[in-house]
Amino acid sequence: MSSTTVGVVGSGTMGSGIAQVVAQNGFNVLLFDIKEEIVIESLTRMRTRLEKLVEKGKILRDELEEINKRIQTSTDLSDMRVCQFVIEAAPEKLSIKKDIFQQLDKYCSEETILATNTSSLSITEIGSITRRPERVAGMHFFNPVPLMPLVEVIRGVITEEETVKALVQFAKALRKIPVTCEDTPGFIVNRIARPFYNEALKIHGERLATIEQIDRIMKKEGKFRMGPFELQDLIGIDINFSTTESVHQGFFGEERFRPHYYQQRMMQSGKLGRKAGVGYYNYDN
Repeated sequence: MSSTTVGVVGSGTMGSGIAQVVAQNGFNVLLFDIKEEIVIESLTRMRTRLEKLVEKGKILRDELEEINKRIQTSTDLSDMRVCQFVIEAAPEKLSIKKDIFQQLDKYCSEETILATNTSSLSITEIGSITRRPERVAGMHFFNPVPLMPLVEVIRGVITEEETVKALVQFAKALRKIPVTCEDTPGFIVNRIARPFYNEALKIHGERLATIEQIDRIMKKEGKFRMGPFELQDLIGIDINFSTTESVHQGFFGEERFRPHYYQQRMMQSGKLGRKAGVGYYNYDN
């Protein structure tokens, strides 16, 4: 399996993290993005992270050189034809993902497994755009990918069991902990997490507690590693809001998943969290 070449489509936070983990575990990686400057910037960030691992003594200098050799970049999606697995990590928009899968279906071998890193969109609908829905599944990593052990492997309605088994084996080879689940809105983790965020936003909106108080209580009394607002800032408020919208729509407007207007206002203001330097907290320093 180590001779396998894995394609990663999208070099943002998630795609970059996935590519790093894949290369660190002995696989060849082909990292794609639409512009050369974007994918090079992503590669630079990845190499900076890997250098820090060398400084901390977590990997050897020789290992770093081997990891770097295993990572190639591309701005031509047809290059994915050499891959045995392709993981799409593009923005969380169904139209974008459908377009990518339609192209991957055209370029890649019939044997290639196509996986999407979506956090809440329908695997079945994404697979339906291809001529191989049985070889399409979800492979949902969590941010930050190099540190978070869990991976959801999601079975679409037409996904073959062999595809699911191959992705579970692949996740284990990445030293992750895979959990299989069905194609339901938000799958497991994001469905459970919606009340965590939504109730925190409601409590803040009703002026029962400040953002800082809510986060502090959840960490001290709830024993969470991060509070709901800190975690939104880490994930990206826009991404979190989009996921809540998707889960709400997926359950046909079920009240308990309804997004909160304050989160939408934060997104509209451009205060998107750590990546923007400001969200519920300020990260200027």
